[in-house]
Amino acid sequence: MAKIQAVRKCKFDAGHRVVNHESKCRTLHGHEYWAHIYAEAEESHNKLDSLGRVIDFSDIKDRIGGWLDDKWDHNMIIWKEDPNLPLIQQCDGLKETYVTDFNPTAENLARYLLEEICPTLMNGTNIKIVKIRLYETTNCYVDVSLD
Repeated sequence: MAKIQAVRKCKFDAGHRVVNHESKCRTLHGHEYWAHIYAEAEESHNKLDSLGRVIDFSDIKDRIGGWLDDKWDHNMIIWKEDPNLPLIQQCDGLKETYVTDFNPTAENLARYLLEEICPTLMNGTNIKIVKIRLYETTNCYVDVSLD
């Protein structure tokens, strides 16, 4: 039986800093991120809908893209252990800083989306997000998949 995945690309711009990075990523900087969201019907519902789709692409955009727009887009994503966090939070003109429990590397951001955010956002849809491909630059991306 063929395995079918629907993939939606969502863009967001965000700043971060990788604490203890050995080179320039230790400084505050930003990226134009592209998240590729891979969706499948849950195993017990492993079939396409009546129109022949896994899910309407706009549903992924509304749910996950909407969360990205609200929480991460044009925001600073900062680890709670970052010694600069209090200074960043005092800056005027910023959204409320998105504080994480992890150093905000591309790997950690993608895993967090896949394991923590997407299951909640897709609850009740019979659709499971099985993979996140997160581009941090046009040349660099990470893949995080469920087993």
